[in-house]
Amino acid sequence: MPQVLTSNALIICPHGGIGTSVASDPKWSIQGGLVLLENDTGTLACPFLPFPCIGYQLRSMGLNATRIGLRKVILATDFNQSLTGLPLTMTEFHQVVDNSTPASIPVGQSAPPLSSELADAINPIVVAAPHVLAFNSTTMAPPTLATTFTLTSAFPLLWQLTQINEPLASSVDATNGVPPGLTVSPAGGDWSVSPLVVTLTMTAAYMAALGVGLHHFYMTGVSRRGLSGHFEVVLTVS
Repeated sequence: MPQVLTSNALIICPHGGIGTSVASDPKWSIQGGLVLLENDTGTLACPFLPFPCIGYQLRSMGLNATRIGLRKVILATDFNQSLTGLPLTMTEFHQVVDNSTPASIPVGQSAPPLSSELADAINPIVVAAPHVLAFNSTTMAPPTLATTFTLTSAFPLLWQLTQINEPLASSVDATNGVPPGLTVSPAGGDWSVSPLVVTLTMTAAYMAALGVGLHHFYMTGVSRRGLSGHFEVVLTVS
């Protein structure tokens, strides 16, 4: 079977915080690690003190039919996020030997190879320009600011834009924009063409309302396999 996620996996948030997962139904173990299921949770020792990634709740992408007690087993490649909306890097260490074949395959015949999208092992690439922005709330200048994200993947699935506000210690899903004053084009998170260019534009009124301090915009791109890449743009409001 595919490599499943266990409590031995190394789970890291973008700030370098290490996760500790809790298996709620410890029926299976692999090399001492308990198999994790959908809705299992974990905590993150995140060093980002203004607004740390404190934990996560695991979600299955439905790419495998394996279940325990009617609950989906989490794969090491399932895309997952922290409770603050940031992508998690999940690395599993146990070895997998998959000798199973679908029941419909006649005896003596080989199972078909994985589709190209499920055999994909390359994380999406996300870049942004410019990646450092500055706004003065006293002079209200510049009147607008914009940054452009470019996402590339052979098998794109979705993207998400998350805004972290340090002064307010809060996070917002900005995939559809946050009116008034923040525009994302195109919005919605659908990703079917590659490369995809997404432009984030902010008005002076919007930036002034954010508050003095640092504001982080994380663009995450996810492939059909569940692999992800992300890029951070930082806005300084003075």
